Amino acid sequence: MKKITIEKKIKCSADSLWELFADVTRSDWVPFAKEIVLENDVRTFKMDGVGEIKEKIIEKDQANKSLTYSVIKSPAPLNHHLAKVTVLEDNNFSRLVWTSEVEPDEFEKLISDGMKSSIEMIKKILE
Repeated sequence: MKKITIEKKIKCSADSLWELFADVTRSDWVPFAKEIVLENDVRTFKMDGVGEIKEKIIEKDQANKSLTYSVIKSPAPLNHHLAKVTVLEDNNFSRLVWTSEVEPDEFEKLISDGMKSSIEMIKKILE
């Protein structure tokens, strides 16, 4: 199993960044996402050229600005995926800490690239 950790400073308040993640159906920051639908605790990404990805929302902690989720259905044959996003205040910035565990190991780059491209979209929206 591979663990990916990305930390990034973003020029916006922690509240603004958290608001983006807390709305688990917001899709403008997710590359190739046409729509995100939430049913119970499962969000379904309808992705251009990829198909559907389903994630189980495990915990949304408003007080600590963290979101934990797991991919439960994907075109990629993942055996395990668990991710956590945490938003921290960092002076006049926010700091995003995003971790993902993935198995099999060969999907590390795919997941990491997806995280990085999502962060770039977030920066375009919020900075």
